[in-house]
Amino acid sequence: MTGTMKAIRQHAFGGPDVLRWEDAPKPAPGPDELGIRVVAAGLNPPDWYLRDGYRSLPPDWRPEGRFPLILGTDVSGVVETVGPKVAGFAPGDEVYAMVRFPEGMMGQAMAHAQFVAVPAAQVGRKPAGLGHVEAAGAPMSLLTAWQFLVDLGHDAANPFQPHPHAPVPLQGRRVLVNGAAGGVGHLALQVAKAQGARVIAVASGRHGPLLRDLGADEVVDYSRARAEDLHRDLDLVMDCVGGAGAARFLPALRPGGALFIVNPLGFEAHDAAARRGVTVSSTQVRSNGAQLDAAAGLLSDGRVRIVIDSVFPAAEAARAHRRAAEGHIGGKIVLTMPEA
Repeated sequence: MTGTMKAIRQHAFGGPDVLRWEDAPKPAPGPDELGIRVVAAGLNPPDWYLRDGYRSLPPDWRPEGRFPLILGTDVSGVVETVGPKVAGFAPGDEVYAMVRFPEGMMGQAMAHAQFVAVPAAQVGRKPAGLGHVEAAGAPMSLLTAWQFLVDLGHDAANPFQPHPHAPVPLQGRRVLVNGAAGGVGHLALQVAKAQGARVIAVASGRHGPLLRDLGADEVVDYSRARAEDLHRDLDLVMDCVGGAGAARFLPALRPGGALFIVNPLGFEAHDAAARRGVTVSSTQVRSNGAQLDAAAGLLSDGRVRIVIDSVFPAAEAARAHRRAAEGHIGGKIVLTMPEA
């Protein structure tokens, strides 16, 4: 560690009020790492789950507290220092990254701070023309959509199933995205469109105009109709809500179709899917700077946009977490960091 910085820390698990904007040791990058001055940081579900101690999990699965804890994985900022084993980056470069996920998901990423040390392989160059707020909202959600729909990008064991996840061809296919207004959903919609799919977006009716603007060919308001009653013979359902309820989409898929579930916990209809000839698959998103670079062109030319739900100063992180708890998030919640 070298010097101090400001960070959002907590000294116990609990609600948003446990978060404190306070002094913390500044990390020293390793030889294969970059030291990044954080301009903006994204807020994702793992952040508020960990803040609360993963109370939704069985007691034996919950993490032990290692306090003080700094949350966060998604950042956009400026390279300050470059490790001696790193090539291709220089101080002053504008970059974005998802830091140490999933290996750092229990708080080792420490990205909700003014500075963060990041393995260079996890860092991409911030897309041209994209602001730091939008770039900070991208990494976890964009990589999730990319690894589900375009390229898995790694050979790590799948924690949710015995076989690797495999994306399917999307050109000319009919794809339904459930939870299409959320952080992952609005990017899955756009990535599928960029891959040539016809996309049906399922979300609250108030998000209809936005989803059409993002390229949805059809929008289903889940409060007025059941998408699975309106459609049959779909090629793919990308369920960004997931859980046991994902089984309701099986009748809407053609034999040979696929159901991709972002959150597969609780899904138990594998036998029913096999009888229908439907592939059910999931994966866990992983940090990947090369994929962030591969997607950068889509962000730069506007084919994929990052929708921002709300922005909060880092010192008001508790407000950002309360916004997340309200639900019905349209896009991403982002924290902005003051200059050191």
